[in-house]
Amino acid sequence: MKVFNISNGNTLSVSLFTEVTNTKELLDSMQAGTLEPEVAFLNALLIPDVFPLLAAAHKTLIAKSQESLTTRTLHSELVYNYSGSKHITESLKRCGISDSSTYVLAARFNASPDEMKAVEKLVNGKEIGLEELEGKAGSSPDKKGLSVQHYKISGPELEISSLTDAITCRIAARDAL
Repeated sequence: MKVFNISNGNTLSVSLFTEVTNTKELLDSMQAGTLEPEVAFLNALLIPDVFPLLAAAHKTLIAKSQESLTTRTLHSELVYNYSGSKHITESLKRCGISDSSTYVLAARFNASPDEMKAVEKLVNGKEIGLEELEGKAGSSPDKKGLSVQHYKISGPELEISSLTDAITCRIAARDAL
């Protein structure tokens, strides 16, 4: 687990898990609104680095401060903001976990150490370091292709920019487009 300071004293605690076996149960609990503690579960295959996630977290906190959340909860807003799409359902399906996800990133705003321990207990999988993100999400062509396809990143763009930068730009600019 790693804690990042976002803005105005708000933090984002992030844990990365592999070999997760209970994503169907986690998804069912989220959809029923019974997940305790509330947490954002993202498809880590779409996350080449933590920086785009922090950009999405910042957008989420701005929306909260302006009382203009697009989704029902702060944590679903994080998943929505990580997506390059303005369609809520599509965003949550693509960037959130699915029944078959085994590589999952868990994120919680302003979490206490006890809350993050509870999150770790929710997930049946092996926690790994965040430095593994780049190796898993960006190293193999098929996984890189998933991010490139989802965010509609062109070949020439990747020649002058990194995958992380391209995704971050889409997150930051989505509302302006």
